[in-house]
Amino acid sequence: QVQLVESGGGLVQAGGSLRLSCAASGRTFSGYVLGWFRQASGKEREFVASISWSVGITYYADSLKGRFTISRDNAKSTVYLQMNSLKPEDTAVYYCALARDYGLRRPSEYTYWGQGTQVTVSS
Repeated sequence: QVQLVESGGGLVQAGGSLRLSCAASGRTFSGYVLGWFRQASGKEREFVASISWSVGITYYADSLKGRFTISRDNAKSTVYLQMNSLKPEDTAVYYCALARDYGLRRPSEYTYWGQGTQVTVSS
């Protein structure tokens, strides 16, 4: 059974940084893509970034490119989201999710989801 467990969220001041982790287990992930999404209170879940396990192809939401970086450690089956220059509008629950194809940006296209981790950016 696939399990995705996020960690690393917390409270940070504007301008600060956080690194989120998503530990995956339950199968071999070669050929899969791991994505990060976020959902602010009262808003729809939105795509943040994704990376392919095998070759490391990455995609980013245009608005976040340059501040957020996604990476992976295949040996640890863990994907990271480094978030820099955080802003109050980055406040949200951040989720990781698994899909079978590159470049997918809609939540409905992802099959497995973690429970989420809260990121709060204070001004």
